Amino acid sequence: MGNYRHLREIRLVDTEGVKVGDSVDVNLFEPGDMVDITGTSKGKGFAGVVKRYNFAGGPKTHGQSDRHRAVGSIGASASPGRVLKGTKMPGHMGDERVTARRLEVIQVDSEKNIILVKGAVPGAKNGILLIKKSGK
Repeated sequence: MGNYRHLREIRLVDTEGVKVGDSVDVNLFEPGDMVDITGTSKGKGFAGVVKRYNFAGGPKTHGQSDRHRAVGSIGASASPGRVLKGTKMPGHMGDERVTARRLEVIQVDSEKNIILVKGAVPGAKNGILLIKKSGK
């Protein structure tokens, strides 16, 4: 085994024909295959509800002075008398595990160990991706 920056464990259905030190490369895929690609989405930091959940925001006029991008009402009155769990509020956005499903493999370059896929994949440039054949 060489010097690798990242080490990843992969679950197999059967380990027959697999030896310690075998390399996994792009030759597992062929053009036309459908793949699922999992990665970590770009982190956006602390975001308000307009950016995070596409809330419309408040009115710009009619007496509103500082509620243009605020949440608005977050709960009912005496019943239940609390804010329910899971209510959409401002907070940390992005930097989470995301899977793009059923992307088509367009081309496989075994010399450069590169797969070209139709569509967008999650994460920033040079991010680590987990690519597996789509089960659906």
